[in-house]
This record gives sequence, C-alpha cells and structure tokens, in this order.
Amino acid sequence: MREVRLSLFGFGNVGRAVAEVLIGKEALFREKYGLEFRVVSISDTSGTVWLPEGIDLREALMVKENFGRLSAWTNDYEVYNFTPEEAVREIDAEVVIDVTNDRDAWRWHLAALRDGKGLVTSNKPPLAFHYGELVGEAERRNLPYLFEATVMAGTPVIGILRENLLGDSVKRIKAVLNATTTFVLSRMEQGIDFENAVKQAQELGIAERDPRGDLLGTDAGYKATILHCVAFKTITFDEISVKGIVEVTADEVKRAVARGRKIRLVATVEEGNVRVAPEEVEGPLAVSSNENVAVIETDLLGELVIRGAGAGLKETASGVVSDIVKASLALRGG
Repeated sequence: MREVRLSLFGFGNVGRAVAEVLIGKEALFREKYGLEFRVVSISDTSGTVWLPEGIDLREALMVKENFGRLSAWTNDYEVYNFTPEEAVREIDAEVVIDVTNDRDAWRWHLAALRDGKGLVTSNKPPLAFHYGELVGEAERRNLPYLFEATVMAGTPVIGILRENLLGDSVKRIKAVLNATTTFVLSRMEQGIDFENAVKQAQELGIAERDPRGDLLGTDAGYKATILHCVAFKTITFDEISVKGIVEVTADEVKRAVARGRKIRLVATVEEGNVRVAPEEVEGPLAVSSNENVAVIETDLLGELVIRGAGAGLKETASGVVSDIVKASLALRGG
C-alpha cells in the first residue's frame, strides 16, 4: 500500500466535493490502485489547518458546514496564517491540489514544483496566462502537473489530447465550453428573457453570483486557450479573440430556431488562432442545459466528438480526483 500525502487549497464547493470523493472512494483507491491518501493540510480564505498525521475529512466537512470557515476549528487543530507560497514550501506533501480561483496561483504552483511536489488544479487563469512556464517547469523536474478539470469539468478532453492522440495531428477544435451561456441561451429558446434566464441559472447553481466572466466569454476563453496550448503550442489568453453572449437578442435566437439551428457560444481553436463568439450551430455543437461538447478534427481519426457535463460539483471533482490518482501513481512509479 502506498500512502500519498495531499495538501488541499480551496475548501469551497469544489474542495468539499473532492473531500467527499476521497472519503467515499477510499476502498476503491486501496483495492484498485494500492493508494491510501492522507490529507495533511487544508486551506481556505480563513487560514490553513495542518496536521502531519492526517486530517479527519469528515470532521473538516462538518466544521465548514457549521461555521463556514476552517479557522473555527481551533479547539482541535492549530490554524496557520500561511500565504499559499509559504504553505506549499512548509508543508510536507507529495501532491498539492489547487481548487481555488486565485489568479496569482501560478506563483505558488511554481513554488510547489520547485520544491519537488506534483500539482493538480482546476484553476484556469494560471494556465491561460502561464502555461508554458508551468508545464515546462514540471517537465524539467519530471513532476506531474495535471489540469483535467480546467476544461469540461470531468469530461476527459485534456486527457484525450495529452495522452491518446499522440500520433495524430489536430487540425481544429470547435467546442461549446461554458455551461452558463448554454443554459441561458437554451432558456431564451423557450421564450424566457435574458435577465430571467441568468437569474434561473444562478438559482440552480449553474451561474456564479457574478456571472460576467461567463456571459462575456472570459471563462470559455480561458478554456479555449488551454486547449490550444495542449493541442498546438503555447499562447496566452491575451492573444485570443473573445466575444460573449450579452449582445445576443431574443429575435436572433428565434430566427435561429426557425431555421432549425441554435445559437451557442462557440470556441474555435486552430493553430495560432483562437476565437470565442456566439454562432448559429446544428449537430453535435447544439447542446442544451449544462452540457459541454468538443469536436476534435485530426488527420488520422477524422472527427471525434466528446460530450458531457461541463459543470457541476461531482463532475469537477471527478476530473480533480482522477488527476490526483494519476499524479500519485506517477510519483510512485506506478
């Protein structure tokens, strides 16, 4: 049995979902992979709980649920006021997990890699702006740097591009990558106005309290940038073209429906060219609800369609935990 020490950054909805999977699948990890995970630290915005012997995840979930912050756990654990960079250097862990929204996390990702730790993340901006530096550092040190959940949650488009199309040359990727905009446009097709469609998405937990990053296309742009980096070469978010759905009118939606088509926020990824904009689509790209889809065109395989949930806590946790297993096996020579 191989014990793997984990350090978890972010204990909001996704972080808690990851903790629940680590608890619920404990027997699977032991029996199928010979892995036993020990979470030695958890960080939220209130501080870092650190226990080298391992934190009781059930108790951590209960504290967060009842008090909303880990710093309330002072009776049982000492809470440290580390910066993330201090934490990754101080805490003895083999795999660092970032499920935060910290735009500057690339700095402590680098610190973790330079300290010999593997890294798993669902955080998009570090890769959208610093992909080359981060992946290059990991490769130089022969360390896992895994980010499946940054694009399409747990639907394994990153894994397919990085691991399964090694003899293919990708020609183009067309994808619908943002669940909020798909939900809003789907509701507009039913006659609901834009503002109420956004409100429904927020009430259902599909959209954030501040949905501008989704509606303006920023989130899809981050994901499209990452796809380009994986499929072709390194670029940054600043080099791509992005237009969101805020200017899409009810009349445009109706006209598309009358033609048997749908308007979706589409990312087109070609070598040296990435654009995100609303388009009239049919066929595989005409997804509904919170689905994502990517249509990958290659020279050998032709057209490959990958479709699945692009949002959701279990779905995102699926991608993160899969990467934790991969990283752990890589570090232990599995």
